[in-house]
Formats: sequence, C-alpha cells, structure tokens
Amino acid sequence: MNSEEELALAPLFAIAVAAELAGMHPQTLRQYDRLGLVSPSRTAGKSRRYSMRDVAQLREIGRLSAEGITLEGIRRILELENEVTALRARVRELETALADELLRRPGRRVFAAGEDGGVTPLRAGMRANPRTEVVLWRPFGNR
Repeated sequence: MNSEEELALAPLFAIAVAAELAGMHPQTLRQYDRLGLVSPSRTAGKSRRYSMRDVAQLREIGRLSAEGITLEGIRRILELENEVTALRARVRELETALADELLRRPGRRVFAAGEDGGVTPLRAGMRANPRTEVVLWRPFGNR
C-alpha cells in the first residue's frame, strides 16, 4: 500500500465534518453505519472517525439513492464492487506469480528441427548445428 492509499484509509474526520463533506445529515451517517453501508473506524471513546474513502463511499451512496436505488440495493452494489476489487487484486497477484515462475524456467520454449523432421527441445545455452538444423522460438502468448 502506498502513502496515498494509506492516507485515504486514515480516520480523519468526526461525524459532523464527514456529514458536511458528504452533503448529508449526521443522523444519516449513523443509520448507514448501523446498516453496514459504511464502517468508520472508532476512537477509544467509541466516536466515529471517517476516512476520505468513507466520505467518497457516502457520496456514492447518496448518488445511488438519488437515482432511486433502495438501501438494500445499494448495499448489494457496494458488496459486489468490493468483491470485484478483491478479485482484481487476486488476479494481479496470480499473474505476478505466474510470470515469476515462467522466468525461473528459461529455455523451455526453444526447439531445434533436424533434417529428418524430428523436433528436439534445447536447453538454455545449447546451440543447434547451424548447417543441418533450424531453430524455432515461440514467445509466450503466441501458441
């Protein structure tokens, strides 16, 4: 997580300030918290503290509500958006792991074809006899 992401998640605002930033009444924020639409952090004294991400989510809730979507519908939309974000992060993680694994196995996609038509995989650093064999190289993704 970079410093911008950390700042977006940092609890900065008391409920009155967050309500003003979101264009809502503080009681509306309390209701959304009870419904689980937004989950601000809490101080030791149990006061709500809202982050910039919480305020952005409150604004999105307000926009969706103004379009006529019910609070249950909004809850489901937010739940699905969070799931998509988590799945995208998992895909990036798996793509990185796959790329790392492919880099640990160099030379697995280089082949030599002999005069008789036989195909032989070549290890990294091996060279085919240039007079009698053709070397084929196929980069990843071009199957």
